[in-house]
Amino acid sequence: MEEDEVLELFEIQHSDLKLLSSPPSCSRLEKMIMENLGPTGPGLLAVTGVPNASLLRRKLLPLARKLALLSPDDRKRILKEHNLGSDVPLKNPERNVSSFAMQLRYDQGLESIETKPNSAEIAQNSSLSLDNLDEDMKGQFKNLGAVFKELGSCMMELGLCFARICDWAIGGHELEQSLLESCSAKGRLIHYHSTLDSLVLKQAGRKRGSAKKQANNKIVGGKKHSEGWHLDEKGDEAGPCGIHSNLWQQWHYDYGIFTVLTDPMFLSASHSQETTADDEYLVSSYEECGSPSGHSYLQIYDPNKNKVLMVKSSPKSFIVQVGESADILSKGRLRSTLHCVRRPSKLESLSRETFVVFLQPAWSKTFSVSDYHMDHGGFGHQKLKESEEDGLSNQEGNTLSQEIQKIVPPLSARLKDGMTFAEFSRETTKQYYGGSGLQSNR
Repeated sequence: MEEDEVLELFEIQHSDLKLLSSPPSCSRLEKMIMENLGPTGPGLLAVTGVPNASLLRRKLLPLARKLALLSPDDRKRILKEHNLGSDVPLKNPERNVSSFAMQLRYDQGLESIETKPNSAEIAQNSSLSLDNLDEDMKGQFKNLGAVFKELGSCMMELGLCFARICDWAIGGHELEQSLLESCSAKGRLIHYHSTLDSLVLKQAGRKRGSAKKQANNKIVGGKKHSEGWHLDEKGDEAGPCGIHSNLWQQWHYDYGIFTVLTDPMFLSASHSQETTADDEYLVSSYEECGSPSGHSYLQIYDPNKNKVLMVKSSPKSFIVQVGESADILSKGRLRSTLHCVRRPSKLESLSRETFVVFLQPAWSKTFSVSDYHMDHGGFGHQKLKESEEDGLSNQEGNTLSQEIQKIVPPLSARLKDGMTFAEFSRETTKQYYGGSGLQSNR
């Protein structure tokens, strides 16, 4: 397969964004924002020059890997102390991703961080006492909750600025009001495991008596293949899309209004095979490194070009991406982004760290689809039809679109007129990951 085309994101300086989101204007910059977030653009862009962002990013992102590789009991204590949870099964040693989540409030600011119950108060009310954690470990995660909230608040403010600008361009105040009415957003600190990280978890699982879970791995032709992947007719490992690539995260749409992401951090890990029988976990060291290819490994499917694009953003920038709710509320003036995260090939020691904030409407928000065409951009249906009629269809692009359609449920099957956001999110989750969902076994 040919090397993916790289998409260099349109970038806006944070200072310019703040100026734009004050009184409404019809500047060239505002038009560029709408072009990039609208139906003829990629559905995402980047923000640079955000004050304090670089320091907060550097403090927070390495903690994702440390949390992922902690023993289950120690991780529970740390997460409990900082009011964090997880929305992935952390007991599963076969997982490719570890995620640590918290609800963030728009009105939290620094005051709510400062008034957060201290560690002693939490420990008194918890069966998971922090007394059993050594001082070094407690020190590593001392500011986890505070930095999580501070960086999350900064990213929520970026989302509100874009909602305000898009509202002015579209007319009305629905996007910004929908965000504020929800009162909160979800922050998610994510560690995408390196192959070595997976080895650490599997060996730890065996030492903890979970060897039976290793049966989920299949060994074919001397190669180990993770759950959800299969071999094609040539004996090569192929993803569910029939593409010879290993994905950290499968193709999907975000169903909120905006998703704000940090530029990812890449860590190169190493481990020693010399461990004693008493070692509960292999000791791993790591150091930050640049992206081996110069891009983020976030991929999008562009229906206008009918191809996959690899996203490239400036270091320490933020990526702002349109979700399906913004697409619906704007009547198609904004376009949601179909995306996945690809794992670099032949780089067993490389992990990827990022922090994501999902901004969504209130659960009670009602969707009207009377003036909204649900197939206006999805999978490039219109584009494919026109190309075939003109005899200009690209066979590789068409095949890719067809393969993606097999695993991403169409919006028309998930959204009905009068649905609340809560109903839409439940139906979306069900059709992606439910018992009979398109990605339930992937």
